[in-house]
Amino acid sequence: MSSEQGINRYRLAERLKVPGRDIIDFSNPVNPLGTSKKIKSELRKHLKYLLYYPDPQTKRLREQIASYHGIDPEMILCGNGSTEIISLLVRAINPSRGLFQSPSSPEYEKAFMLNSPYTENGHQQNTVAGARIVYATLHEDTGFEINPDEYIHLMSGKGSPDTLRNMAFLSNPNNLTGRILSRDSVLRIAEAAIRLGWHLVVDEAFIDFCAGSDASVLCDVRENPNLIVLRTFSHFHALAGLRLGYGVFSPELAAKIKKHMNSCNVNSLAQRAAIIALKDSKYREETAKIMKEEKLFLEKKLKKLEMPFFPSDANYYLLKTPDARAIYRSLQKKGILLCDCSDFAGCGSAYLRIAVKSHKENAFLMRELESMLKPSPTDTP
Repeated sequence: MSSEQGINRYRLAERLKVPGRDIIDFSNPVNPLGTSKKIKSELRKHLKYLLYYPDPQTKRLREQIASYHGIDPEMILCGNGSTEIISLLVRAINPSRGLFQSPSSPEYEKAFMLNSPYTENGHQQNTVAGARIVYATLHEDTGFEINPDEYIHLMSGKGSPDTLRNMAFLSNPNNLTGRILSRDSVLRIAEAAIRLGWHLVVDEAFIDFCAGSDASVLCDVRENPNLIVLRTFSHFHALAGLRLGYGVFSPELAAKIKKHMNSCNVNSLAQRAAIIALKDSKYREETAKIMKEEKLFLEKKLKKLEMPFFPSDANYYLLKTPDARAIYRSLQKKGILLCDCSDFAGCGSAYLRIAVKSHKENAFLMRELESMLKPSPTDTP
């Protein structure tokens, strides 16, 4: 990894010697509305209770999540971000093979490799050698669309469903491109997972931004013990700093994962904030409105700049330009942070991802891009 890749707002602020609040972070696809006023008000009221340990069973929160989705609370486990849930899941299942989209976030593979000490014949193998990794390559010429048939074909590789513990990861919408796969297509993959001996992990981290979509398979976990769905409060509800995610599992798998969980892994403020977030329908309506307006604005501006981008159902866009590295570095000097996609397997240095932010911030970014991309008077023939 180069010194430029993986930089975050804290390191950029240190480099520029400015306060962190002065960094405009387009690398973090979080709700442009920010944390809701209702949540902030509720958290202020609960500061006096910080002397108490949080509920280790997250009972009230799980009941609220269950009511919101119409499922059984025993199917839900909450964690310190969805990354903890993934780690616990891998430990519980101890998979021998992993299937990942490419390009997609490297965090899935990282959690898989760190937490999968696959044993064979009673001996623990080296994690990298023991866990077989398979990639479902998404192609640029199809707009990085997921092909369900190709995905299922990769799941039908060598090995007996009775002896191998397999785990496939599917982000929907894709956490790099923002493209969403229909519910029917995901369910087709999920049905194949049962037949072929795989657990299918569907990460729906950004699905709340896909207004009007019925692509979620969260409620279908009831009918499919091999299906697992992940959600987070980090992005849509702008609670990344509180670190809270949850997974929906079959009751049997949830009970198995609980054995690997630490007590009090979700703090009391995170639990309370999430309960309020799920009740705040007005915030959801306001988000849909601003997303519609700002996505139209960004798409119009990007087209005018002749900056190639891929259609997105979520709150971010994948851009492609041979000047990606120069743009990335130049904007950093001005305190603007984009997502460098060089770390995403199957992507490359010509790609950048930008989040949809407030109109003021979006307009500022577009002006900066215009000043960088338009030819200077000396370049004019």
